[in-house]
Amino acid sequence: KVVTVTLTPDRPRETWGKKVEFLLAVIGFAVDLGNVWRFPYICYQNGGGAFLIPYCIMLVFGGLPLFYMELALGQFHRCGCLTIWKHICPALKGIGYAICLIDIYMGMYYNTIIGWAVYYLFASFNSQLPWMTCDNPWNTIDCTPVLQPRNNRSTSPAKEFFERSVLEQHRADGLDRMGPVKWSLALCVLAVFLLVYFSLWKGVRSTGKAVWVTALAPYIVLFILLVRGCMLPGATEGIQYYLTPQWHKLKESKVWTDAASQIFFSLGPGFGTLLALSSYNKFNNNCYRDAIITSSINCLTSFLAGFVIFSVLGYMAHVQRKTVQEVGLEGPGLVFIVYPEAIATMAGSVFWSIIFFLMLITLGLDSTFGGLEAMITALCDEYPRLLGRHREIFVAVLLIGIYICALPTTTYGGVYLVNLLNVYGPGISILFVVFVEAAGVCWFYGVDRFSHDIEKMIGHPPGIFWRVCWTYISPVFLLVIFIFSLLGNEEMLQGEYKYPAWTIMVGWILTSSSLLCIPLYIVYKFII
Repeated sequence: KVVTVTLTPDRPRETWGKKVEFLLAVIGFAVDLGNVWRFPYICYQNGGGAFLIPYCIMLVFGGLPLFYMELALGQFHRCGCLTIWKHICPALKGIGYAICLIDIYMGMYYNTIIGWAVYYLFASFNSQLPWMTCDNPWNTIDCTPVLQPRNNRSTSPAKEFFERSVLEQHRADGLDRMGPVKWSLALCVLAVFLLVYFSLWKGVRSTGKAVWVTALAPYIVLFILLVRGCMLPGATEGIQYYLTPQWHKLKESKVWTDAASQIFFSLGPGFGTLLALSSYNKFNNNCYRDAIITSSINCLTSFLAGFVIFSVLGYMAHVQRKTVQEVGLEGPGLVFIVYPEAIATMAGSVFWSIIFFLMLITLGLDSTFGGLEAMITALCDEYPRLLGRHREIFVAVLLIGIYICALPTTTYGGVYLVNLLNVYGPGISILFVVFVEAAGVCWFYGVDRFSHDIEKMIGHPPGIFWRVCWTYISPVFLLVIFIFSLLGNEEMLQGEYKYPAWTIMVGWILTSSSLLCIPLYIVYKFII
């Protein structure tokens, strides 16, 4: 009796429809909201034009080698951040699980920030922007229009719109009593999740189409806003303030650690995204050239965004008869308060507001595509029969789960939770995770073997510079940033609201939850 066994062959791995789609996806992931709201502030705070020296040094010796390493790893092994470790060092597979957990934390708050921009976009479709005047139901007696004299108690219409209309944070008592979900905001965040789903459900086929819009649209808008900003009175003073070198700042260690942190979080190695995106490349694709092109575009975009932001800050300083330093804010306050306030004083303010918030939405969307694609690729590669063959259903269930977890960030006190998740979700743990990843590749797998893998793909081995960086410089670069982040984590939460002790404890539990994946999996591997 003959028994015939039919084996179902594995489906061939998808590849990008066009090489440019991969480049756009990587650029879109790396160029995010931080390029607009963080880099310009970090630059002028740390010496203006002089800051570009430590920034470029950290790019060349720290960020770029890690960026190149992840692109090459993903392309050679053609799998996500979980399955790849069976080829490199099986005991370190916990790194992949840690990355997946970090990506979930990112999805819980990053999409909410994009949801704020969606709220602003809808609010902009009016004959007059709602943050132009002080006669709205949410305004207080301290509200003072932009062009009128102000005292110490005065607040701007834009600040009150953000805090009292969009967030309604005055109706919460911090994180102790966050209040109910604000459903208009929850619907905006739902719209973001729907856009993300229909961009990711078919894999690189759908993502490759989406990035043509989400990666290119921000550049069109940035150049339009740059031209408009440079035509405003006071723009020259703002740009001078941004670029004027303060050479004495280079003696401060904080400037160098800020440059290292900015490069690392801007390029985004360690989130599993570069591994996932490059795993869909053809085997002989020149990943070395891709790394140089995409990282350079990312850094130049940050520099360009500085001109866009500071031309408008100079204009606001001119209008309000203040210094640029008195006008400027870091982070969400810059793009949700200061910039909208400036837009409100311009001719054609509704048009400028619509394109500005469209830019923020597209900047955020392809970064969230990248973070979630990293986790989806990792899990589909690890469990191909259970998840890989039912990708559309799996992505839907995953995004519904993350959306439910994100609902607390849409409550009246949600902004405090967003800040907490930003610092303690990925902020600290990702640095240590990437340090262990770099150590696993460079020290356990070995730089020689890794260089031989690259030679098989692109026809020549990496030069001595890259080998030295991978072996010595990049791991030290990561360890130094990690130590300084540990020492300065509470500074990141500074502001008007003082976080209760229990919330800091919860934050450390979030941080340790992802870090523990690494030692727990090592123990599990040795037990079995």
